[in-house]
Amino acid sequence: MSLRFQAINNLTGEITATSVPGLTKISAIFGENVFTLKTAREFLSDEAYKSLSASVKGNKKIERAVASHIANGIRSWAEAKGVSHFTHWFQPLTGTTAEKHDSFFTIKSDGTPIQEFDGAALIQQEPDASSFPSGGLRATFEARGYTAWDPSSPAFIMEIGTGKTLCIPTIYVSYTGESLDYKAPLLKALEALNKSAVEVANYFDKNVTKITATLGWEQEYFIIDEGLANARPDLVQCGRTVFGASPAKGQQLEDHYFGSIPERVYAFMRDYEEECYKLGIPLRTRHNEVAPAQFECAPIFEDVNIAVDHNVLMMDVMNRVAKNHKLRVLLHEKPFAGINGNGKHNNWSMATDTGVNLLAPGKTPKTNLMFLTFFVNTIKAVHDYADLLRASIASAANDHRLGANEAPPAIISVFIGEYLTKVLNDIETRVSDKFDEQDEAILKLDLHRSIPELLLDNTDRNRTSPFAFTGNKFEFRAVGSSANCANAMITLNTIVAETLKTFKKEVDEMIDKGDKKEIAIMHVIQKYIVESKKVLFEGDGYSEAWEKEAEKRGLPNIKTTPLALDAMVTDKAKHLFHSNNVYNHIELEARHEIELEKYIKKVQIEARIMGDLAINHIIPVAIKYQNILVANIKGLKDAGLPESAYKSQLEILKEISGHLQAIHSKTDEMVEARKIVNNMEHTRTKAIAYESQVKAPFFDEIRYNVDKLEHLVADEIWTLPKYREMLFLR
Repeated sequence: MSLRFQAINNLTGEITATSVPGLTKISAIFGENVFTLKTAREFLSDEAYKSLSASVKGNKKIERAVASHIANGIRSWAEAKGVSHFTHWFQPLTGTTAEKHDSFFTIKSDGTPIQEFDGAALIQQEPDASSFPSGGLRATFEARGYTAWDPSSPAFIMEIGTGKTLCIPTIYVSYTGESLDYKAPLLKALEALNKSAVEVANYFDKNVTKITATLGWEQEYFIIDEGLANARPDLVQCGRTVFGASPAKGQQLEDHYFGSIPERVYAFMRDYEEECYKLGIPLRTRHNEVAPAQFECAPIFEDVNIAVDHNVLMMDVMNRVAKNHKLRVLLHEKPFAGINGNGKHNNWSMATDTGVNLLAPGKTPKTNLMFLTFFVNTIKAVHDYADLLRASIASAANDHRLGANEAPPAIISVFIGEYLTKVLNDIETRVSDKFDEQDEAILKLDLHRSIPELLLDNTDRNRTSPFAFTGNKFEFRAVGSSANCANAMITLNTIVAETLKTFKKEVDEMIDKGDKKEIAIMHVIQKYIVESKKVLFEGDGYSEAWEKEAEKRGLPNIKTTPLALDAMVTDKAKHLFHSNNVYNHIELEARHEIELEKYIKKVQIEARIMGDLAINHIIPVAIKYQNILVANIKGLKDAGLPESAYKSQLEILKEISGHLQAIHSKTDEMVEARKIVNNMEHTRTKAIAYESQVKAPFFDEIRYNVDKLEHLVADEIWTLPKYREMLFLR
């Protein structure tokens, strides 16, 4: 019996749940495995607590002597919970998290065994820097690298089975100081935004001393039975199905979206949510997504740094908990063809330390002017750096998703809704005329006359827009589901920081020339509206008309990752990131190299899996069915029946033979093409060639013929689980 039918036979529908029976209050367990400031108050001395609190809230440096006191307090807390080991938890450029566990146990010089965790171990560790992607920054013989504690993200305890490990969130840098992770540049980008945004916010409120970027991600994912997933080598190796005919029923009835959550999936959700709550991840929403077997969860907004940590942590938790339920989580951007892919919508805003959301319209002319300032500056940033935003979400997996089934296209545009479009048009026309200190009309602009107070409900949503304003935040919808949010957030926060910096310079120049502050602000806002209006688009992002219109407007439409990544290493990008102290030129070049290498390896793996499945699974099964047909035809012939009695069998046999020949020849051609590309030395050239000489000419054609065979070959001998089984059986 094939793995496919074994998996189907093993589907019992048995529900496994490990969550606490009768648990009703999330607040009772929320954050219980996190070393929060509230917990620190109990386990630290006054001096240590004040130092940690100042570091978390004000980015103050923690002295090493104090760090030892903090480390002892964290160890006491962790040991009380049964922890024996700790790790520096970091996010290298592999796309996953990394950890190396060390024990609190040590032996003193006199042989006495003790438990110890000192400040040096808390602050710094030394993982191998040559074994992680470095883009050429580190050679094999240059192994030294460092993880350094990030106090702004609290330590937590990870429970795996009966084991517990203390995790210290850290940045990861090379021996020579270059960042080798996502967190280090993210923290720098956030600081750049804070500095620029505070200076602009002080035009309106001198009490603002800190501005924090906030993020609320929406994580989409598929859940399928583990046995069915294990019977698909492509899912095991690539995270997506490279073959698979569309089932009779997919998502066309639209009956899955917001439907009743299947009981087995519901049990899984409850368990992973409980683990997340213990880790302080504030999950709020769960629901069925549009495609069958697709679901989504979303948390309450948090500071970007914490939100990014929580997202990658949650993905890890989901994968582990799913195994307890004999399920498999698919986070790939397009695990199944013909239905919705997975995105990770990044809902982004900015908040002041005085409690104001800078992207929420106010109720006074002053607060409305502040809203307009940050709103328009964000649009201008997207317009000026659309190519970098596209590069920030570029990957082999996301290339499969962008442009269809509710995923935005590769063209970066901004949707703001009809009400705000009218407001910007009004400002453009009113300010473009002569405007002096006597004309106070624009300063009395009451946005709530144009925008109803319930703006959140009156700004429509556009699922085809990659960057949409949704009431009090922007939603960056183009981010892929398996991606680390940090990559998009580094770029977004940096480009907004740079735009605000330029905005302040232009406003100050006008003030120095004698213009009133509010008038100067409105003139620069009007200028930015005019300069960035071509990036605004309210229509259907999937339409051919939009592609043509975007081309007329001069908006980039870069559909493949290798070309999209070019934006990372332009002079404009190098100046942007260097001037904001996010990346130096070497780090940027290295990241470009790493992303190209990732693309090459992903496409290479998919090509090899396609070849393996075609030669070792598909063709043998098709030949087996051919033999059955041949035997049937021969038997009918031998029985003396006319050709009309086996005409259908002959036609099927001929059709199968045609697809077999196409699969075999195209697979051979793909293998030869891959060999040629593998001999190319330049990484960018190789990446482009993998897309244009391996993926583009062969992937879809081989798949077409395999999927046709799936409809022709007898179901009982087809070895790979079919879409109808993976998507609907659980």
